[in-house]
Amino acid sequence: MMGIEWMKPGVIVGSILFALIGVAIFVVCFVIIDKLTPYHLWGEIIEKKNMALAIVVGSMCIAIGLIVAAAVHG
Repeated sequence: MMGIEWMKPGVIVGSILFALIGVAIFVVCFVIIDKLTPYHLWGEIIEKKNMALAIVVGSMCIAIGLIVAAAVHG
């Protein structure tokens, strides 16, 4: 029988902590990549409506998210 071990405060706090660490790492990675590119990614996508760049950045976000999730999961 599967218990409610996932409801323990330690498990919940650990999950929240790992989620916050993952989001922080993702944001840092995105900022680093934004600084490495010759133009401002957000301005290029939003103001100039660069759809090709939006697809590339979206793909990059998925890739970084997968890497961070794999690193956090172990």
